[in-house]
Amino acid sequence: MEKKKEFDEKLHIMRHSLAHVLAKALVDIYPETKLTIGPAIDDGFYYDIDLNTPISPDDFKKIENKMDEIIRKGEEFKRVVVSKQDALKLFKDNQYKEELINDLPENEEISLYYLGDDFVDLCRGPHVENCRSLQNAAFKIHAVNGAYWRGNEKNKMLQRVYAYAFKTKKELSDHISMLEEAKKRDNRKLGKDLELFMISPEGPGFPFYLPNGMIVKNILIDYWREIHKKAGYKEISTPIMLSQHLWETSGHWDHYKNNMYTTKIDDSLFAVKPMNCPGGILVYKNSPHSYRDLPLRIGELGIVHRHEKSGELGGLLRVRCFTQDDAHIFMTPNQIKDEIKGVIALIDKVYKLFGFTYHVELSTRPENSMGSDEDWDLATHGLKNALDDLNVDYVINEGDGAFYGPKIDFHLNDAIGRTWQCGTIQLDFQLPQRFDLDYVGEDGMKHRPIMIHRVIYGSIERFMGILIEHFAGAFPLWLAPEQVRVLPITDRNLDYCNSVVKTLQEANIRVSIDDRNEKIGYKIREAHNKKIPYIIIIGDDEQNNNTISIRGRGNENQSGLILNKFVERLLEEIESKKI
Repeated sequence: MEKKKEFDEKLHIMRHSLAHVLAKALVDIYPETKLTIGPAIDDGFYYDIDLNTPISPDDFKKIENKMDEIIRKGEEFKRVVVSKQDALKLFKDNQYKEELINDLPENEEISLYYLGDDFVDLCRGPHVENCRSLQNAAFKIHAVNGAYWRGNEKNKMLQRVYAYAFKTKKELSDHISMLEEAKKRDNRKLGKDLELFMISPEGPGFPFYLPNGMIVKNILIDYWREIHKKAGYKEISTPIMLSQHLWETSGHWDHYKNNMYTTKIDDSLFAVKPMNCPGGILVYKNSPHSYRDLPLRIGELGIVHRHEKSGELGGLLRVRCFTQDDAHIFMTPNQIKDEIKGVIALIDKVYKLFGFTYHVELSTRPENSMGSDEDWDLATHGLKNALDDLNVDYVINEGDGAFYGPKIDFHLNDAIGRTWQCGTIQLDFQLPQRFDLDYVGEDGMKHRPIMIHRVIYGSIERFMGILIEHFAGAFPLWLAPEQVRVLPITDRNLDYCNSVVKTLQEANIRVSIDDRNEKIGYKIREAHNKKIPYIIIIGDDEQNNNTISIRGRGNENQSGLILNKFVERLLEEIESKKI
């Protein structure tokens, strides 16, 4: 387990200051530019501008040179505080700044930042004191995209100028190299090349699994079922569509209805489920429960639908239809800590299997939440106590909990250093109250159970997309859709090749034969491009000696192997789930 990288305030200030330098450069080059907003982001900064002249990649160097010129002058950032009225006068020719100012409270003092004497921008800051502090910064403009003002599709489309920014040239170079590697690993490209999944224009955001993809998906599901059965979970399945009344009771209708698909049935409104928890609650309510039944662990591989914006879709990583590996645990208050510890142990086991390290965040009560302060405090302390008992390093993510309870999020680190949020544990006092859940305690009285919502994969689709990119399509043997490909050198080797294929099939090894009339070098290259873990090559020598030759990953190249010994090796590698 790794700690999350700490927030680097100096780097953030540097990036924020560079955003202002970019803004000044754009105004110098394109005087008709209207500035809007320009924040620092995870790998640099951007600025949204209203400009009729399209900015193209050919302009990037010109803008960078102007930024360098501004930085070399060493002008100071000066903070000035003005009244709302004075700010509106200053920005009377910029409707975007006027809108931002008008949204502020009437008596609030407004801060401006001057850069030199001829450039001023509306900004809370902070910034570096002087542009000389930016002389060693490494930055690079890399894209211009369209962006609606304030993210609203009804507003005008602006130009968003993106730039990377780091403290050193090496950090910038490393980041660009990582992004180039990420392009090669893109799940959309590899999904097509390896025939894993497709997205049709007839169903944007709704993935179609191809035969190879179904193999990987089913292996992930089989493993999920195996470990959950051992951990005492009972599997259920709940309907894909349920009444509006249910979603109103759960609170999802008020908090999530814009992301839900709805339809009318018998004059009543129904919603396709965006999550599985209300269905799991109805299963709990179906029968009476005693304290002896608890904890009750219920798992579901439930298909859910959410209306995501088209611009946010991305292969399997962001879709509108996906299978959540949900589980809900109903328990007594004194079982909270042990159940959370059990879930953490299960999550740790799964992530280690795939070779992931991760860091943990504890997210607290958001503004848009329901429930009492007492319940939230109890739930938050329950999560903290479990993490502390296990000596898990974590950071506090203030205000990012679910609307019904605090949560623990698990962020995976992939092979090229990117971070993905997958697993989550959410402690919930609210839904058991809203649905009037109960159990009979040792005292013979009715009590309210406490509920855990948790996922490990997050969703099968997203986790599979992460695995595709993490392994660059080269799945470990036990996950690979095609584990072995047999290549005859000539047609006279076909009979022996078919007997090899039969032996592998009888051992439940996923194998194919490439008996096309193509040169052996071509067939080997194609098998490598398809990321097949092992290639068996058979010519006259192998046939005459009743042996095989293999090509494996990591430049493995062996001849004269006994087939049965090789099968034993494969089965051992599959059984151990070797990465």
